[in-house]
This record gives sequence, C-alpha cells and structure tokens, in this order.
Amino acid sequence: MTARDDLLQTIAQIDDPAAAAKLREYVDLVLDDANAFHTLDQLRTWIDDIRASSPIRLTRKNIPELRNWHVEPVTGEIYHESGEFFRIIGVEISNSAREVAGWDQPFIYQKEAGILGIVRTRFEGVWHYLLHAKAEPGNTLLYQISPTLQATYSNLKTAHGGRIPRFAEFFLEEGAAPRTVVYRQWLAEDGGRFYLKSNLNMLVEVDADDLPEFPDEYRWFTLSQIKTLLTEDNYINPHVRGILCHL
Repeated sequence: MTARDDLLQTIAQIDDPAAAAKLREYVDLVLDDANAFHTLDQLRTWIDDIRASSPIRLTRKNIPELRNWHVEPVTGEIYHESGEFFRIIGVEISNSAREVAGWDQPFIYQKEAGILGIVRTRFEGVWHYLLHAKAEPGNTLLYQISPTLQATYSNLKTAHGGRIPRFAEFFLEEGAAPRTVVYRQWLAEDGGRFYLKSNLNMLVEVDADDLPEFPDEYRWFTLSQIKTLLTEDNYINPHVRGILCHL
C-alpha cells in the first residue's frame, strides 16, 4: 500500500463530505505518483520532443510586407483586413501616479474577448487535467503546456480560415456538450500591453465517456505534475496557472 493509499483511507473516515473531497485534492497536489497515464519524465520528454521536431519557423518581416495586415495612413494603426483579431493603437496616459506623470505608448486592442478553458476528468479516483502543447509564435521555445482550449472568438468563428478549435463544445455558453462548470470568471490580461482586455477563464468537469479522441499534442496531467513544472522554466503557460490557482 502506498502513502497515497494510507492517506485516502484516513480521509475516508471523515464525516464531512466536502472536507474529505478537498483533502483528497490536496493529496493529489502533494504526491507525484497519481497520474494514471504518464510520469513527469514522460511528460517532459513529450513536450521537448514536440519542440525539437516542430517544422514551424519564424522570420522577422517589415510591417508593410505582412500578408493581409495594413497600416492606416492617418492614425498609423495596424489592423487585419478582416477586421478581426487585434489592432495596434496609440494611447496617451496622463495624470499617472507611476514613475512619471504621463507617457505615450502603443497598445494591443482586441474588440472581443477570448476563452481559456481546461477540461478535468477523474481517473482511478484522481483528477487529471487535459493540457495542450500549443505553439504561439511569440513563446519562448515556441511550444508551451497550455489550457485545453485557448482561443479568441475570432478563432471560434474561424476568421483565420481554419477549423473550430478542439474541445470548444465544452465551453460554449449555449448548446454546450455535457459538462459541469467548476470555475468561470473573467480575468484581465496584462494591462501594460493590452487595452481593456479580459478573457473568460473556465474549468469544467467532463466524464471520460463524453470525451472525444484527441491527438498526440494533448496529455493528462495531475495537479502535482503541473505544480512541479511551474518551478521549471518555460514549460507551463501562464493561463494554466490563472485557471487553476483557485484550487
């Protein structure tokens, strides 16, 4: 019998179901042997291999050379010809209580919010969190371990010309697939770079039988594994931390 088994037996004797459930989550948080599928070393190797084998390459270009992006001749704002995604705007800040009284700067302005969501499912009595090796062009090392769903509403409307993001059906406001919402809050983006930007952060519970098949860029993590990787450089996307920090 493992230390985890001993602790769960002790917790099972607690009369308060809510307290017992919370203690079981703490057991999962502090013990690193709970994942039913992958060890921590296997998860590190998984994301490292994806990074090493990625065909994605970035090349710096001048703004006027960017396909489908334009510079407004009067305001100088940068925008996509579809009107979706984001704009680069200029803002004057005055009467500030910061280091200086005022300054000018560009901001990223998105007229719509995004959804950041994580699916969790219980396997062998332990909560597992489905995370995604997602490439973002500005990321250090390109790929980071990210929420199950990380998308703007432009993505959901396929303004980029691609497909609807995987698992979006579990985070819809109407007509969602079977799920239980554990956490749902609007959280602000970095206010030093984004102008009035918030994202909807969600954690949902989904039965294993209701989950679709998913490709290799997704893996199940336990809380303890996420906690450990948060102590290491450039593995865990900050949105994962934002969604799960309330647990």
